[in-house]
Amino acid sequence: MRPSLHRTTAFTPLLISALALAGCASTAPGTDVLEPNPNLVLQGIPPIPMSLVRTVERYTEFRGHGFVDWHPAREEMLVTHREAGASTPQLYRLGAALAMPERLTDGAEPVTEGRYEPRDGRYLVFTRSAGGNEAFQLHRLDLDTKATTPLTDPDQRHAFVAWLRGGGELIHTSVPLDRTAGAGGRSEPATTLWRIDPEKPAERRRVAELPGTGWFDGVVSRDDRWLALRRYVSINESEIWRIELTDGRATRLLPAAGTDAPRATHEPVDFSLDGRGLFVLSDRAGEFVELMRLDLAGGTLSRVTAGIPWDVSGAELSNDGRRLAAQVNADGRKELRLFDATTLAELPRPAVAAGSVGRFGFHRRSGTLAFDLDSVRSPASVHALDANAARSTPWTQPFMPAGIDVAGFQEQRIVRWKSFDGLALSAILNPPPARFKGRRPVLVSVHGGPEAQATAGFVGRWNYLVNELGFALLQPNVRGSAGYGKTFVALDNGYRREDSVKDLGSLLDWIAAQPDLDASRVVVYGGSYGGYMSLAASVHFADRIAGAIDVVGISNFVTFLANTESYRRDLRRVEYGDERDPAMRAFLERISPLANAGRITKPLFVVQGKNDPRVPWTEAEQIVARVRGQGGTVWYLRADNEGHGFRRKENADYQFYATLLFLQATALAPPRR
Repeated sequence: MRPSLHRTTAFTPLLISALALAGCASTAPGTDVLEPNPNLVLQGIPPIPMSLVRTVERYTEFRGHGFVDWHPAREEMLVTHREAGASTPQLYRLGAALAMPERLTDGAEPVTEGRYEPRDGRYLVFTRSAGGNEAFQLHRLDLDTKATTPLTDPDQRHAFVAWLRGGGELIHTSVPLDRTAGAGGRSEPATTLWRIDPEKPAERRRVAELPGTGWFDGVVSRDDRWLALRRYVSINESEIWRIELTDGRATRLLPAAGTDAPRATHEPVDFSLDGRGLFVLSDRAGEFVELMRLDLAGGTLSRVTAGIPWDVSGAELSNDGRRLAAQVNADGRKELRLFDATTLAELPRPAVAAGSVGRFGFHRRSGTLAFDLDSVRSPASVHALDANAARSTPWTQPFMPAGIDVAGFQEQRIVRWKSFDGLALSAILNPPPARFKGRRPVLVSVHGGPEAQATAGFVGRWNYLVNELGFALLQPNVRGSAGYGKTFVALDNGYRREDSVKDLGSLLDWIAAQPDLDASRVVVYGGSYGGYMSLAASVHFADRIAGAIDVVGISNFVTFLANTESYRRDLRRVEYGDERDPAMRAFLERISPLANAGRITKPLFVVQGKNDPRVPWTEAEQIVARVRGQGGTVWYLRADNEGHGFRRKENADYQFYATLLFLQATALAPPRR
């Protein structure tokens, strides 16, 4: 599968509340506080006591591993990991199960994607961007010398697509960057498909020029003749095109040209061993994404997972063409299933420990299947399932900080309720330990996307809130979330945008009806689209929440669409609406939090990366200025070396400590009399 990681604080709530709502920004000389690093810009955030840091910091040190790729010839793999003292995750070579990982990449920027050269693995190609700008570049890393060579044009954004099977060439895409975001009136860029030998980057060849920017998820046929490539239109619509690698001719495979097939999603998985078929993922047969086999000559589709009432969220074919591995998203928990690629029959369930499966991939020669696995009590670790699916072996052990009783972390559970219109909704609940009595404060954490999903698994540093402060952590899947069928995911599109906000209101109703939850101590948190949802909750439910935290969120849909990088704009218009239409523009302006900032009367914490290409930093600055201008209380944290969320540990830590102060000042503050 390839990529569509103690004691309670000694400060009393009363003291922290007083500090916070006063908006302190400095301390007296000699005070024992955490100094922010030079890349952080703070406004209105009180000083962070070192006593709080020392109490909490162990919860920031959970460190897992993620599978990236198998070596083509040896039983060793590429994994991603952040080691002790490091700021960002990097790539590591793992020579055997439970061996000491060898770091391969270095530097301040995170590296989590890479592929071994497929013949003998002498080098690998990895992607990296700068400062969170997501302008990804390809680099070659020679494993003997550790020398790194840039392969691509820094004025464009590049993505690895696939290796050719017969040699050392790879296929990658390039799209131009928008260096004048905010100017408006720009034409949408095209995608260029390139063929390159990483050892001779100057000799790269253009394969094709493709319209638009939604070209992802490519697989190459066994004879290196064809590339099957996905053209993404929206969460509910995508196509598969076959591109001749010799001359760039493109033919649409799904939906077949000239047909009136209903709108559906299609994603290539791999060509069959005999070259006559293409395994795909599609929801064209029903509500959920299924694994299917397309007969390339006749155009017929055979359904492999028709009996599974959930999305198949990823799949991979073994190199010998005999087995298919599939990831099934069962109500937010990712399960591993295996299938016979010839008969299409499901094989016995693999012997896998309890948890949720992440990335996975077959070894080319042995057929061993590597996969990530995490659980409520452990960050991700890498495991390997032998070719007979009879035995699973751990390859990595996650780092678990001393002094934390992870065995005491409570199991997650699914809670369900009905929204304003009777729609059934659900959320993942991390309940606090039983030692916390009485009604508990609640952090409602809304995922981004919006076509994403809150899923089961390890919640990292948020365990401090649950395990030490007694918060209930609720992660809702409001309408528009993925994983619950193609009808559900489209229920918030266009003019129905605020129906998802009403879903949050119905969740607040559900919280109020629970005997163990305190409806007067609810804080809404969200990142990206979830940041918009937290702002919208501040507008619509100011009398029902204690505060809100907006991380890289949209404050005005019209300015967001104008200023987001141009390679994303049309893809976002399908979801949110086209602001060039006067009626839609008026609607988007009217529902935007910026236009309703006067209704935000509870404390607000806004977090933003200066280099964010998705939700530009201006979205944060304008809502901060507007709410403050109307007398509201706002904390603001900006990182000038981050993008769409904080990925450097020192920045993420500071954000977390500030978040704890904000929660102390709101959800844990004593009631006003």
